[in-house]
Amino acid sequence: MGKPFCHLPGERIAIAAFSNTLTADEAAMRLPTIGSSALLVNRRFFVVMMAAGATTPLLQRAADAQPVLRSSNVVLVHGLFADGSCWSEVIPLLQSKGLRVTAVQNPLTTLEAAVEETQRTLALQQRPTVLVAHSFGGMIVTEAGVDSKVSALVYIAARAPDAGEDYAALAKRFATPPASAGIVWSDDYGRLSEEAFLRDFAGDLPAERARVFYAVRAPFKRTLLADKTTHAAWRSKPSWYAVSTEDRTINPDLERFMAKRMGAKTIEVKASHVSIYPNLKRSLTSF
Repeated sequence: MGKPFCHLPGERIAIAAFSNTLTADEAAMRLPTIGSSALLVNRRFFVVMMAAGATTPLLQRAADAQPVLRSSNVVLVHGLFADGSCWSEVIPLLQSKGLRVTAVQNPLTTLEAAVEETQRTLALQQRPTVLVAHSFGGMIVTEAGVDSKVSALVYIAARAPDAGEDYAALAKRFATPPASAGIVWSDDYGRLSEEAFLRDFAGDLPAERARVFYAVRAPFKRTLLADKTTHAAWRSKPSWYAVSTEDRTINPDLERFMAKRMGAKTIEVKASHVSIYPNLKRSLTSF
C-alpha cells in the first residue's frame, strides 16, 4: 500500500509519485490510490497536519507500518538553540483539535537527562501519545519513543539516528550546513551567534520575530553532541518526517536520507530549519 498524504484545499501542491509529478487537481482525483515519496506543502500547514494527522483513523488505515493507535496526546520535544517556548504557535492549534499537548523542557546537558525528562512527561500521559521532535529533539524521540505509550513519531527537520550510530559521522557524508560555523563557546556550553541564528537557523522569519526566539534560546553542553542513542524507535513505530528544503542547520539531503531509511511518511516544506514557527491558522480548515 502507498504511503498516506493529505490534500490541502485551495493550495498549489505538487506530489512526486515515483517518477510522476502530478498537479493538485490530479492528486486530488487520485487520493485513494496514490503511492508517495514526498509531498511539497506550504510550511504554514505541516506541523498541525502531521501531529494531528498522526492521530487520525485516515492515516491509521493508510499506514503500511503497524497500525497507529488513535491518540489524544501529543508530546513536543525541542532541539538545540531553543527551549519549550518554540512550540508556542503550534500548541494552541493542536489544542483546538481536541488534543492534550505537553512541551518537554529539554535540559540540553546530556542525552540521558533529556530522555529522562521526556520519559517523565510520557509517564503522565493517560492514552496513546504522538511524540514530536524538532532538530536535535529527534535524538531524544528516537531513544524515548520505544515507550509503550508512544503510538507514532513525528520528526520535523530532526536528527533520526539508528541505534548506536555516530550521528556526527553520518552528517559528514553530506555537505556541512552553514549554521555549524556560527556556534560560539563559553567554557563547555555552546550557542549560535545572533548573526548565524538570524541567517542560518531562522532565516525566513521576520527579523523582529526571530530575535524573540533568539532571546529565549538555551545553551547546550559540548558533550551532548557526542552522545549516542541505544534504541531506534522508528524501527518499530509508525513515523512521519518533514524535510525543510531551505534548511541551513541540517543538510536537507541528510534529512531526506534519514526519512527514507526510516520508511517515514514524508513531506517537504519550503522553509528554514525553524519550520515549527509558522502561522498555522489556515490549517484548521484543512482537516
